[in-house]
Amino acid sequence: MESSKATLTNILIERSVINSKLLEREVIIDAYLPTNVIEPENMSLLLINDGQDLPKMPFEDILNDLLQENKIEPVLCVGIHCGENRKMEYGVASQPDYKGRGAKAGAYTDFVFTELLPLIRKTYNVPEFKEKSFAGFSLGGLSALDIVWNHPQEFANVGVFSGSLWWRSKGYNEGYDDNRHRLMHRQVKEGGYYAWLKFFFECGALDEIADRNKNGIIDSIDDTLDLIAELGKKGYTNDSVKYLELEGGHHDVPTWARAFPYFLEWAWPKQ
Repeated sequence: MESSKATLTNILIERSVINSKLLEREVIIDAYLPTNVIEPENMSLLLINDGQDLPKMPFEDILNDLLQENKIEPVLCVGIHCGENRKMEYGVASQPDYKGRGAKAGAYTDFVFTELLPLIRKTYNVPEFKEKSFAGFSLGGLSALDIVWNHPQEFANVGVFSGSLWWRSKGYNEGYDDNRHRLMHRQVKEGGYYAWLKFFFECGALDEIADRNKNGIIDSIDDTLDLIAELGKKGYTNDSVKYLELEGGHHDVPTWARAFPYFLEWAWPKQ
């Protein structure tokens, strides 16, 4: 593992490179470490897919300002850069989508648990974090949700920004049915209830223009609200599910930069 460092007032940024055997590639990670943490065991961990987009926000300023203003509890944020096979590594681990995408999502999940997390614990000398969470954008948001949903004992929160919740097992011209072929929705329907899990969803009002059922609501919002409804059927209430719809928001980094402070303050409010 190679690393470099940069410092802001309230966070230390370290970039490292992991030679992943599971993914058969080098994985760049950026760690945003809060400074002046007296008790590291009381620090939480947030993993973020598509970590290469964080500097574009810039995420370091968002996190630094929230810590400076004493609005959030200390949280170590680790941005995981995607690789060239992003559409194969992200997705739903249980099966690829109708085009075969997501075929390496299982390997990516294994990478998180067997290569990434042990390295983070060792590097920062934190055997156990107060809690762990996962977040991501678009397809990275689907990946984060899939990993959290299938490993509830490991996580507390998940943040899904413009999530690719349309991920499906059949094409629209192949007998597709909303109720049967959206992969994440099906997992929730067939899954359980875990009282400690909390879910944050963001959509931009201008995320896209597609409206497959012609109901006047874009698909990204429809798919997100449908998933929230499925979570409600499992027993998750408004106390554990937060939905943020940004007026004028697009499917882009600037919109996710607007949304991220809401997620951080919702997940780790200063007590």
